[in-house]
Amino acid sequence: MAELWQERGFGLYVHWPFCAAKCPYCDFNSHVRSAVDQSRWADALAQEIRRTGMETGPRVLTSIFFGGGTPSLMEPETVKAVLDAARDVWAFANDIEITLEANPTSVEAHRFEGYARHGVNRVSLGVQSLRSEDLRALGRLHTVDEAQSAFKTARAFFERVSFDLIYARQNQSLDDWEQELTTALEMAVDHLSLYQLTIEEGTAFWDRAQNGKLRGLPSDDLGADLYELTQRLCEDAGYTAYEVSNHAKPGAESKHNLLYWRGGDYAGIGPGAHGRLTIDGTRRATECWKQPEKWLSAVGSGSGIREENTLNSLDIEDERLIMGLRLTEGLFLDDVQNVLDKNRLDELEAAGLIWRNSQRVGATKDGRPVLNYLILRLAKG
Repeated sequence: MAELWQERGFGLYVHWPFCAAKCPYCDFNSHVRSAVDQSRWADALAQEIRRTGMETGPRVLTSIFFGGGTPSLMEPETVKAVLDAARDVWAFANDIEITLEANPTSVEAHRFEGYARHGVNRVSLGVQSLRSEDLRALGRLHTVDEAQSAFKTARAFFERVSFDLIYARQNQSLDDWEQELTTALEMAVDHLSLYQLTIEEGTAFWDRAQNGKLRGLPSDDLGADLYELTQRLCEDAGYTAYEVSNHAKPGAESKHNLLYWRGGDYAGIGPGAHGRLTIDGTRRATECWKQPEKWLSAVGSGSGIREENTLNSLDIEDERLIMGLRLTEGLFLDDVQNVLDKNRLDELEAAGLIWRNSQRVGATKDGRPVLNYLILRLAKG
């Protein structure tokens, strides 16, 4: 009998933990180092992939995603070593999606040709803003001109180019965002990731906010208006919100992200990377050591994994509820039958926040802005 991951996909996530500078809003596992031994890191990442391949056995990879940190700080030869190792232990699907996140500085854009030559076929650019003053406030190292130039360079080497923008920024008005997003949609190829700025504990923005020094953040009402404007402009331009923060033209959705949200399997390689692997019928959650130096040392001792846990059926269903409700397509009722509160489902459907049919359940257009509330209400206990 086929396992569920064979239906929903198998992916590889590779975390490159280094950045040129730490952005004040970022709570990802990223670190600034004056020098990185790329050869040593290439060897360690390849070693971990081969070790993981010994555990999983032969599989077909449907997607690979280089995240970070800033993966565009990787030398093309480092990317090649990772892809070669993956190809050694797993088969690549004919339509495999291989994405690399990149910062749009001129230095990093020079590496695009090398990435494409070694097999990367999709780039996601961290543009974040098309306003110079806001780029500075967000701690970004590129300019608007560099972002637009890097986008053009990426288009020369990759058919699929996405980019990220952050909205609900300090002192941002509806008119400002409408002009900026309109420009972004005119630039875009087929995919945009649009995130509301959130102030996460442990970031520089959090510390400033706690001290009353992060001024100009939008009110809840303005934040809601910015969200609604985002949805309307994207829909009018033909970009469907297939997930809460991700918009794409039909067929251009990120395969790797869909794999996460649909409950597929993925190997997590690199500092702080998480994974979900089904082996011998048992689904396991893995988490790697976060500190780059600790991870390297652990790999040298046999494995970069800090913690591995077996997920029981309720754990799996809880995850599928949390992840699947993010998708406009919703999730299968059978995936969450033991954790879904049926009475609350009736209430939320009557309130117009949830839709369902004989097979699936999902958040409505009115429900998506209050997704966390829906998850808390729908989950038993």
